[in-house]
Amino acid sequence: MSDLKIILASGSPQRREILERLGIGFEVQVSGVEEIIHGDPAEVVLANALLKARSVAENFPGCLVIGCDTDVVLEDHVIGKPEDEVRAREYLAQLSGRSHRVLSGLAIVGPEDERVRSGVAESTVRFRELGSAEIGRYLASGEWRDRAGGYAIQGRGSALVAGVEGDIANVIGLPVGLLLNLAPELDL
Repeated sequence: MSDLKIILASGSPQRREILERLGIGFEVQVSGVEEIIHGDPAEVVLANALLKARSVAENFPGCLVIGCDTDVVLEDHVIGKPEDEVRAREYLAQLSGRSHRVLSGLAIVGPEDERVRSGVAESTVRFRELGSAEIGRYLASGEWRDRAGGYAIQGRGSALVAGVEGDIANVIGLPVGLLLNLAPELDL
């Protein structure tokens, strides 16, 4: 299936980088759908992934479309992307010294009409105990912007983390193991 056209229904640079590192040729088409924000965290990420993939697949029949949504979950509550530095500080203080879950909903639509495969990946991230000054230095880097939970594990945010259980690519934003299970035709 080397002539299979693959489309990533996401503008996430992290997801693009993961696919590039895997050697997968793909195009990017951002869905622009309004995401669901309330409900059971696993159901929310799965619903959002399906919305994104289906929205793009409508315009690209015969293609394999990948939709993904990733959220940080603390005590069964979704911690989204902080809208400002004050909220980012709150999120990091809440995560300090604790474990949280990172859930990614993944949906593969196509290449055949009406073919949909989906699932949810979960990883657990344990944060170090963080002092106010350390949180302040991280916030000053600006890396927290547009990041679920207010941190990026693949960058400076790795210094905040004591350990990870599960797929670290899931924490970055695209669960590779689940992707390969759902779409073996990617031929890696």
